[in-house]
Amino acid sequence: MRSMTGYGRGETDHAGTRFSVELNSVNRKQSDIVINLPRDLAELEPRIRQTINENISRGRTNAIITLHSGTDGARNLALNTELARSYHEAMRMLQKELNAPGEITISTILQAPGVMRFPEEALNAEEAWPAVERALRAALADLIRMREREGKHLAKDLIHRLKAIRKKLKEVRALHPDVVKRYRGALLDRIQKAGLPIASEDERVLKEISFFADRADVSEELTRLESHLAQFAHHLRSKEPVGRTLEFI
Repeated sequence: MRSMTGYGRGETDHAGTRFSVELNSVNRKQSDIVINLPRDLAELEPRIRQTINENISRGRTNAIITLHSGTDGARNLALNTELARSYHEAMRMLQKELNAPGEITISTILQAPGVMRFPEEALNAEEAWPAVERALRAALADLIRMREREGKHLAKDLIHRLKAIRKKLKEVRALHPDVVKRYRGALLDRIQKAGLPIASEDERVLKEISFFADRADVSEELTRLESHLAQFAHHLRSKEPVGRTLEFI
């Protein structure tokens, strides 16, 4: 038995790029998959969705795929010198306008937006798929492990509740045979207290007792409940999705 809530993460490296996949799932009767991935990998969405569907049949699953450039990107560092000159000139003019003392350093200029950048090369989605798939399957395995752990805790709690219900069921079965007998005694006691001239074997008394016995007979319900408890316990031990079955029972 698995819970529908869980979290999983997987990572892998390919050609200087790290691929990270995060998955989280929450309760939902139907299967619902939401995928968030970089534009360069958009064409991989159907494969990602299919892979998730093959492993998770119920619940809402959110998948987040991110890319992290490695140290190799430092070789492609680009400086926008024209923009740097413009920043420098603007800083000097502002400094003069405000009569503000201070030194304009190269460090200050390099921190200005757009002066220093790392050009991004287009990523080939087809070539990246094996790496994405490895990270995805690692995240799925992590997610499923967590769902199984939580499922075991839920099953343990449900088994404890089943035992409590079975105990009550046993008590009800023990009391059931005496219900009609107690009702007969109570009925005759009320007749006697009322001073009515009716004998215990009077046809009207016997008819009332018979009518009550039919209404009070819960043998079939007790047997059905016992069967449901047995089926519930059986399905709790299953490794297949059993949420809908347990809900029906």
